[in-house]
Amino acid sequence: MNLRSLKSAMQMDHLRCMTPEMIRKEIAMHLLAYNSVRRLMSEAASHHDLRPTQLSFTGTLQTLRAFSEHGLLDHSPALEIIATLLAAIATHRVGNRPNRNEPRANKRRPKYKFLTKPRHSFPNRVPLKA
Repeated sequence: MNLRSLKSAMQMDHLRCMTPEMIRKEIAMHLLAYNSVRRLMSEAASHHDLRPTQLSFTGTLQTLRAFSEHGLLDHSPALEIIATLLAAIATHRVGNRPNRNEPRANKRRPKYKFLTKPRHSFPNRVPLKA
């Protein structure tokens, strides 16, 4: 379950770097961000008498993005803002979903075919009529 949220919610399903060194760095940064979010979820859960598994990872990410878009997390935020952030995170609960079945399928489809030969070897295209 945690690996799924790391890959899907944090867009790690497709690594963008090319060299092995940069891929290691990209994975390390994803893990650092993931662990930071999980730590924040743990803090919110302990402040509101919940278990961290009762909170939504995606909901926490959305709350963090909303707070940062408004500049509320810039520099060293005040204790009131942190308390508000933890309360907002605690509202995103994951319900009890017994016997839930979600089949996994790859939805990423290429928009274009890969260019397999030089551009100059393609025939000239007729311009579209205006």
